[in-house]
Amino acid sequence: MIFVDTHTHIYLPEEFPDSAQAVERALAAGVGHMVFPNVDLATVEPMIALHERYPDVTSVAVGLHPTEVKDDYQQALSRMEQILASSRVSPVAVGEIGIDLYWDSTYREEQRDAFEQQCRWAVGRGLPVIIHCREGLDDTLEVLSGMSAMPRGVFHSFGGNCEDVDRIRAVGDFYFGINGIVTFKNSKLRDVLPHIGLDRILLETDSPYLAPVPNRGKRNESSYIPYIAHTVADAVGETPEDVAMATTANARRLFGLGI
Repeated sequence: MIFVDTHTHIYLPEEFPDSAQAVERALAAGVGHMVFPNVDLATVEPMIALHERYPDVTSVAVGLHPTEVKDDYQQALSRMEQILASSRVSPVAVGEIGIDLYWDSTYREEQRDAFEQQCRWAVGRGLPVIIHCREGLDDTLEVLSGMSAMPRGVFHSFGGNCEDVDRIRAVGDFYFGINGIVTFKNSKLRDVLPHIGLDRILLETDSPYLAPVPNRGKRNESSYIPYIAHTVADAVGETPEDVAMATTANARRLFGLGI
């Protein structure tokens, strides 16, 4: 079985001083490829550095995370666009981008504007988007619905219900990133997976966050993908091998991975 971790931040030096070893552990666990989404300008360099160390088994995405949208967001976006176009980077997506109103809604309009701008970049470059949406589904769907061309993409760390799935699908044909949340004891996400369908599920860890059971509460890492895959398999009535095959094919299709 070969898995793809479509969303991992194991390049963050403050969380992963052992980032190279974390990549090696993931490979040993059957994770054949990892996608590194960017967060802000400060995380670009460590992300690219780890990717350049493992170019055949990692890919990068470039974007400004919604919680990093502040008063200077236009300058940050300008620099991010330059990085996206750099010959040093061959991104497979624009991300992670989106809207997050969970902690603070002060920059709601700025987040909407930054999200729309970056979606336009993705459409113009023929790239998918990695969407971070936390307490911001109404705004996210409103921005997407107002675009003249819809980007392809994935709603990362999806934890919604069947109604949310239907609302997203009414706007565009998106994928849904499923991570350790699905393994949590009281998670209702397992009941939603059959409604999504295996053909639109991507596996992810969102390392170092949201470690799956039996490692909940610990630092998460890409080598834990099999725990997530087995829970997904139980929920959709398939084997882990089927889940690995389908989700890897989905990742290959969305991100254009040569695996």
